Amino acid sequence: MTLCKRLHRTRFAGLIGSATALTFAATTAIAAMPTQVRIDTGIIEGALSDGVLSFKGIPFAAPPLGNLRWRPPQPAPHWDGVRDAKSFGHDCMQKPFPGDAAPLGNEPGEDCLTLNIWYPSAKAKKLPVMVWIYGGGFVNGGSSPSVYSGAQFAKQGVALVSFNYRLGRFGFFGFPALTQEFPDELKGNYGYMDQLAALQWVQRNIAAFGGDPNNVTVFGESAGGGSVHMLLTSPLAHGLFHKAIVQSGGGRGNLMGDRRLTESKPGLPSAEEIGVNFAHKHGIEGNDAEALAQLRALPAEQIVDGMNMAMLFAPAKVPLYGGPIVDGKIVVGAPDTIYRNAGQAKVPIIVGANSADIGFGFAPTKDALFATFGALKDQAIAAYDPNGNAGLSALSAVVAMDKTMIEPARFVVAQFAAQGLASYEFRFSYVAQSMRNQWKDGAPHATEIPFVFDTVAAKYNDQLAPGDSAIARIANTYWANFAKTGNPNGAGLPQWPRYDPQRDELLNFGADGTAKAFVDPWRARLEVSASVANEAK
Repeated sequence: MTLCKRLHRTRFAGLIGSATALTFAATTAIAAMPTQVRIDTGIIEGALSDGVLSFKGIPFAAPPLGNLRWRPPQPAPHWDGVRDAKSFGHDCMQKPFPGDAAPLGNEPGEDCLTLNIWYPSAKAKKLPVMVWIYGGGFVNGGSSPSVYSGAQFAKQGVALVSFNYRLGRFGFFGFPALTQEFPDELKGNYGYMDQLAALQWVQRNIAAFGGDPNNVTVFGESAGGGSVHMLLTSPLAHGLFHKAIVQSGGGRGNLMGDRRLTESKPGLPSAEEIGVNFAHKHGIEGNDAEALAQLRALPAEQIVDGMNMAMLFAPAKVPLYGGPIVDGKIVVGAPDTIYRNAGQAKVPIIVGANSADIGFGFAPTKDALFATFGALKDQAIAAYDPNGNAGLSALSAVVAMDKTMIEPARFVVAQFAAQGLASYEFRFSYVAQSMRNQWKDGAPHATEIPFVFDTVAAKYNDQLAPGDSAIARIANTYWANFAKTGNPNGAGLPQWPRYDPQRDELLNFGADGTAKAFVDPWRARLEVSASVANEAK
């Protein structure tokens, strides 16, 4: 019996095990008012503005409160009458941090499993669907930030869906009593389960909004990009989407490591061990059902316990948070291993990263930094520091960026291309004109997002420059074209070639405000980084 069939027979079949459930009929009755739509749980009323219909705060699962904390998402309740859907629901519980590239637009709360839809008001059927997955290190983020508005995608003829998924210890948590409770249910990766549940909701309901459930593109950035890798490689995501875009999402292994649910390894405690540590910190002894009940009774703020992106990588004597888990059912292995074996979803893909992307390097000297390349040390020096005058800080940032984001993007797109799949690589190098005095090394991590969504006006306000708007329109159009056809190219756009490992061409969103294809100028150093990564396998 297949895994999906086994899950379908479990008590978890309400959502995650229901991937084969009948799609909510495309002929679903819609009330006379254009702002009202009937979905499988009732009628909702949204808003119409500037040719775009929007519906916000739609429950796709039951509130994960009380005994549903650390349970797979359960079916959303039905309602009578018309439910208002003009405002975002709560973003999931977290501690926001200053400097977030996408500040939340709403108050976080534990009752957060809602989604949002934007689509053109002109009557249309079988609209391409894009589903956005936000980043934030799996501890921050939400669907309410203004830069994530789907209005511009709707104006391009796309139905844009965004949703919330549980974060931090709400989203990724292990505890011995949890493992024993409801043994047929999936465990640990509750945030990933939310993502699967949201995509299943799309399959059941998107036709009621004119969307095509057979033309769904998932896309995400950072942790959201890593989530796209999970979806591409998870057997439980099969059939839920048809194209994928990864923005700064890694790909050379699971983004947050190889942690297991019950098995601890040297330097890598299990999720259960971390959960017991967390319970002890809050005065909860033991690991039985009573201890679990006490954990569920803790106020949400104590579960957050100060965790956010600013604290995520802070050293700790006793680990108290571990992130996503290799559970063997949702996460079945490292993405690069699965891609090498052609075990992923066979879909068109766009993959890329930014020209000054994120990475973490802690070598105390240049010699120590280049020693990490092992036998390729001399080649690394020739590629990264040929004149010997690069500063340690800048050099460490570039090496770490290549290892974490730039080379993995190149690796992933090459693997898909080798399997004959339509594959496109990008590099985002454009810096908003108002930020060029601060971001002199290139486009930092996550700064491409308002350009992709064409929400630069919301991001830069009165500092917005015409060049910013122009490159945003180009990026937004490429992404929308890809959602429509699996090919980002279209009238009026510079040609974006399919990736060919022999040519090694990508599309660069340049600092000069133009988009153009070129042979990767960083090829030499990426080859060294790739060789080290391949030898580590």
